[in-house]
Amino acid sequence: MKKIYTIFALSAASVAFAQIQKVEPAFWWKGMKNPELQILIYGKNIAGNEIELSDGIKAKEIQKVENPNYVFVTVNTNEIKGSQFKINLKKGKKSIGSYTYELKQRNPNSANRESFSSKDLVYLIMPDRFANGDEKNDSTPGLIEKANRSLPNGRHGGDLKGIIDNLDYIQNLGATAVWLTPVNEDNEKVYSYHGYAQTDLYKIDDRYGSNEDYRELSRKLNDRKMMLVMDYVTNHWGISHWMIKDLPTKDWIHWFSDGENGFKRSNYKTTTQFDTNASEADKKVALDGWFDTTMPDINQKNPLVLKYLTQNAIWWIEYAELGGFRVDTYPYNDKEAMAKWAKAITDEYPKFNIVGETWLNTAGHISAWQKDSKTGEAANYNSNLPSVMDFMLYGDLPKALNEKEGWDTGMNRLYNSMSSDFLYPDINNVMVFFENHDTERWNEIFNSDPKSYKMAMSIISTIRGIPQIYYGTEVGMRGDKNKGGDADIRRDFPGGWKSDKQNALNPATQTPEQKEFYQFTQKLLNWRKGKEVIHTGKTKNFVPQNNVFVYFRYNEKETVMVVVNSNEKDENLDLKRFSEAIKTSTKGNEVTSGKEISLENNLTVPAKTSMIIELK
Repeated sequence: MKKIYTIFALSAASVAFAQIQKVEPAFWWKGMKNPELQILIYGKNIAGNEIELSDGIKAKEIQKVENPNYVFVTVNTNEIKGSQFKINLKKGKKSIGSYTYELKQRNPNSANRESFSSKDLVYLIMPDRFANGDEKNDSTPGLIEKANRSLPNGRHGGDLKGIIDNLDYIQNLGATAVWLTPVNEDNEKVYSYHGYAQTDLYKIDDRYGSNEDYRELSRKLNDRKMMLVMDYVTNHWGISHWMIKDLPTKDWIHWFSDGENGFKRSNYKTTTQFDTNASEADKKVALDGWFDTTMPDINQKNPLVLKYLTQNAIWWIEYAELGGFRVDTYPYNDKEAMAKWAKAITDEYPKFNIVGETWLNTAGHISAWQKDSKTGEAANYNSNLPSVMDFMLYGDLPKALNEKEGWDTGMNRLYNSMSSDFLYPDINNVMVFFENHDTERWNEIFNSDPKSYKMAMSIISTIRGIPQIYYGTEVGMRGDKNKGGDADIRRDFPGGWKSDKQNALNPATQTPEQKEFYQFTQKLLNWRKGKEVIHTGKTKNFVPQNNVFVYFRYNEKETVMVVVNSNEKDENLDLKRFSEAIKTSTKGNEVTSGKEISLENNLTVPAKTSMIIELK
């Protein structure tokens, strides 16, 4: 922390010679709904010179800040007739540098770009651990950490080409959207593979590929009627970010006068955001404290910072033709600033979906973060955030399948979780999951038991919302976070490296155990693709009895019955209890087995089994 402030202080004494070293964003587009563009210009002592735009273009504002190495120039792109103009740097009458700024033409369909929704299955990949398609970029000269697959927390060499090479596998599995953990440059000395300590927001990490490779992946997904979801981080950057090393303003990041050299770790209590009784001291530490020592906390209240983050997000949507954002650590941000951020993006792209990582434990706290939430409104707040993550369901699901039935245990946990749906203004636009890159692996919790996996997959594939699965779970991958840390839940996908002895990416070479997981997942997810009743249908729950939970998804055209028996013994259901949902149907087709099921009297449900029945 002390080092950062020293660099900031020294920048004011930079040499008089100036040249343009960086311009961000490097280019933009004409035809945006918001024509105002803020251009960051960086160079040694650049503020000591005049900034002049070519072709008689008048800047709306030229803003100089306390660090003379920065100038922020705001223009109205609607007032610029040509496709490019020059940013000239002058010392008196002498020109000492220039930058040709390009205004590209937007794709005609860009503003109406489709985004991920409840019709999709989101497949989450940690790129460094999925597949190595280009061994030449495993280590690169300009980046500190080199590939070393023997180190659990090291770089392993997975890249964008590895994902592109395996798109057939992902598509055949039944996924329709791919969420990658951050692939922007993360040039920290160690532990950089996860990507959440980004050091350049406009550049893909060379160890993954290039900006062009990232756009190619997105386009190849779009060609398959699939989409790419970017993991966006607004709360913190890496301590080695070039702007952190030479801060534009001291309040670009958060400092603590009573911290060690200005640093203080977050207390992670983001419930203070809506706690009307919270102390200001606790709230400040939660929101302004650093996530970790290498992740300075960004100050979104600073208008220059907020504009920078907003434009960067829009730049990536437009450039890479993205299908959505997942935003990391959403409740740790300044919520008023983030409401402006989300609105600016969705104003530009009305169909664009953004899901926030809302890691909270109750539906009341989580739902407050969704756009137009009544719980948020009670706190005089509207997030403008379209989607949130159902962490309540995530927390309850393993307990629901592991516990004996009680008033609020066993399958009643799942029922209670779903009975909170009324709190969400758009329950179909909530992401549902049972694991991700930060959690214990499901197959570790349940000791690679395929029955427990099939029950969990059946639930998240048929309840309301957007299902998300984590790479490798579909072939039974395990990982013990308690013993092996994050690295163990982020193991390399078997077959993603040429030297791997076994390849699970090819169904023909999967082990019998892998096949059982994979084939069930593939059948279920490909069935789900065309089921509007699952995507947007209504839900009817029946209170669990004898640890068996039954619910129906229905619309005017069809009805699907879902039965989950988490007991160690078979259960016989009297179907008369469900007559209001079954109605006149006497038969149904069980989706995963293909068997015809009689619905006239009783239904025997085997132990530790789920059934998905399309009513006839």
